[in-house]
Amino acid sequence: MTAERLSPGDPNSFSRPDEVKVTHMDLVLDVSFDTKTISGHVVLSVEKVNVEAKILILDSRDLTISMVQDFDTKQPLKFELATSSTTFGEKLEIHLPDSPNFKFKISVHYTTSSKSTALQWLSPEQTLGKKHPFLFSQCQAIHCRSLIPCQDTPSNKVTYEAKITAPHDLTVLMSAIRQGEPVKTDDKKIHKFHQPVLIPSYLLAIVVGDLQSRQIGPRSHVWSEPALLDKAAYEFAETEAQLSAAEDVCGPYVWGVYDLLVLPPSFPFGGMENPCLTFVTPTLIAGDRSLVDVIAHEIAHSWTGNLVTNSNFEHFWLNEGFTVFVERKIAGRLHGEASRHFAAIGGKTYLADTIESMGASNPLTSLMPDLTGIDPDDSFSTVPYEKGQAFLWYLEELVGGPGEFDPFLKSYIANFQYRSIETNDFVQYLKHYFQNTAAADKLEKVDWQTWFHSPGMPPTFVNYDDSLAVPCKALCQQWSDWNNKGCPEPVCMSPEDLKTLSPSQIQEFLAQLLLGPPLSCKTVEKMQQIYGLDSVQNAEIKFRWLRLCLRAQYKESIPLAVQFATSQGRMKYCRPIFRDLYNWEDARPSALEAYDKVKDQWMYVCAYTVGKDLHVIQ
Repeated sequence: MTAERLSPGDPNSFSRPDEVKVTHMDLVLDVSFDTKTISGHVVLSVEKVNVEAKILILDSRDLTISMVQDFDTKQPLKFELATSSTTFGEKLEIHLPDSPNFKFKISVHYTTSSKSTALQWLSPEQTLGKKHPFLFSQCQAIHCRSLIPCQDTPSNKVTYEAKITAPHDLTVLMSAIRQGEPVKTDDKKIHKFHQPVLIPSYLLAIVVGDLQSRQIGPRSHVWSEPALLDKAAYEFAETEAQLSAAEDVCGPYVWGVYDLLVLPPSFPFGGMENPCLTFVTPTLIAGDRSLVDVIAHEIAHSWTGNLVTNSNFEHFWLNEGFTVFVERKIAGRLHGEASRHFAAIGGKTYLADTIESMGASNPLTSLMPDLTGIDPDDSFSTVPYEKGQAFLWYLEELVGGPGEFDPFLKSYIANFQYRSIETNDFVQYLKHYFQNTAAADKLEKVDWQTWFHSPGMPPTFVNYDDSLAVPCKALCQQWSDWNNKGCPEPVCMSPEDLKTLSPSQIQEFLAQLLLGPPLSCKTVEKMQQIYGLDSVQNAEIKFRWLRLCLRAQYKESIPLAVQFATSQGRMKYCRPIFRDLYNWEDARPSALEAYDKVKDQWMYVCAYTVGKDLHVIQ
């Protein structure tokens, strides 16, 4: 049976903001570590778009709804909670008050499940300090519905306020501005927050834990567990420079503060662009600031994604392709144009590896996949990021280069800020902007159909400046040649090879080797002997090195790969490592055993996707 789209505007949401839309949320919630639940109520400010509408439709997943009221009259409202859809949760239908008004406030009283897919509850033993429990959320893509009954579609945006009650010895933070000091009540404290800028539901975020902060710029603090604070403050000290460069590319920063929060290792992403409070993985802390390009990416989201938002996740490239494109513009401003090009070369290598893994004919490798009946988590890959930025760079060259495209980019953001858009909105605005220029005819000849709907690699790439990639390719060629000749002695490579390369160049060197045929065990053994890569601290380098070893079926690498893949929950690392282990028959039992031990310590999205990779979840 063919899957049906849940609603006309979003295949992954039951809600109908085209009929009745939520404009504001007031959250009054209590956090219980004992029951691993959040309970309380949300007051939804709603208004009819269709004056004939009589029902407000919300998304819900595993929520216990105890009461729905008209907030002003306190009269109970009739509601129906549909039976569960395992992929998308449950439709919640609320009958609007019988009134000539077209604006209402509706109060929904509820409790989350202890298995809420938006929430990760950590025991004290799972934290760095080992003394206090920890809670954090991850609502993207469609997990906010397991935290709040809401219109869980990026096509609708709301402002919000919150009063959160939590244990008195813990700090509460949200994707919002803190309002005053917490107020103590018995053994708890009440924390207040305010988010005056419109956001989609997936940007709502909460964290509760033993957290301290340090100022790292005029509008930025970094938050972390106390033991990590010194390292975090050093690693992210360049945040203000990145913010200023982003403003130069995109326009004024409208969110007030830009704080960073370093989460425990089970956080499933490199970063999450929650407004006012970017969540980041501790795997970024390399000790030498070599991985802070992720911060530039999350900063760029303050415009592309958070201000201008994809209307549903079939248009996810509008969020991520633009953000990678802007992230690399920031790198160009701070480190020179060659570094921008080098980052794009690395992205191209990563994209090629991803598409080889997924399959070049896989429909989810198209820039605009059909997500009817598909959980967006199942479609998550580097494709919208890297294929999207490749498309934008192609368009930039087509219209005449950065001198022409940079003003368009600012204009595009200013025109669509605070709104949610589809790909066609971008295309039409692009054509309109350049309609009276020499680029107009060129844009009419763009093969939009192939770029947007064909799977596999992009139809073309621009010619990137490869000056920084040349030594990476040369070293890669040396090792490939030595491997292909049967590893003759003496070997001409030496420890000095890597000392002349930056961390990002070492990553690219290893990534280039990964694109070729598997190396022999003797080759990776010799590489370890010369370079000592087993002990490297940079997570990106370690990740690529371990994958090379696994592809070579180097048995000594199995415990190292298992330890790396289970010591954190970042999907970028966990999924490929576990796939490589599974695909090697000798390593498969180790992969399955390790997954069984670690899955309950990971966040839902990581446990779910790795489980599917290992074929233990269908």
